[in-house]
Amino acid sequence: MEVAEQIRALILKGDLVPNQRLVEAELCEQFGASRAAVRTALGELTVEGLVEREQNRGARVRVISFEEAIEIAEVRRALESLCAGKAAAAVNDDEIAELNEIGVAMERAVASGDLGGYSAKNRELHARIHQISGQRTALSLIERLRGQSVRQQFALAMKPGRPSVSLGEHLAIIQAIARRDPAAAEQAMAEHLDSVIHAMREVHAQQSVPVA
Repeated sequence: MEVAEQIRALILKGDLVPNQRLVEAELCEQFGASRAAVRTALGELTVEGLVEREQNRGARVRVISFEEAIEIAEVRRALESLCAGKAAAAVNDDEIAELNEIGVAMERAVASGDLGGYSAKNRELHARIHQISGQRTALSLIERLRGQSVRQQFALAMKPGRPSVSLGEHLAIIQAIARRDPAAAEQAMAEHLDSVIHAMREVHAQQSVPVA
């Protein structure tokens, strides 16, 4: 696994948090890589918007503002809706069965209160829809945007009652793709991302209220 890919994975998992310094010597030791490889990786991640570098101050995980996170979610809405529609047009019987299995697993996770399991299946479902769609350019862009908004995604996942709401939205997406209805799949995905954006605004508003 390349150094950039390893650092990217740590940012996506939240192991590297916004504003955290990325010291080249420490990264070299952690990944067993050369200084040149680490610098190349940090340059790549800077282009992706995951890392920022300042003159004489080194690199750090870039902080994404709430306003930018909303913009990212709005762009994801367009890209993911496109993928859902394309997936509905291209899906085969085996893939439909796989998507339905993921849906059942999501239902079980919500019923048992398994937040981590639900989040994992949520990511798996979106990933499979992207793959089935065959939209490689959209997938590349979505992955980059997802990395930039990981902090907001974590806060949203912890919102009380959110998994139950999200579950119904995801099942509607699966059903539309299973019916091979591109328009319905696009609409279901758009409604899901609209719901995500609304929930993000709610979480942000709650976090912004000062504690008495």
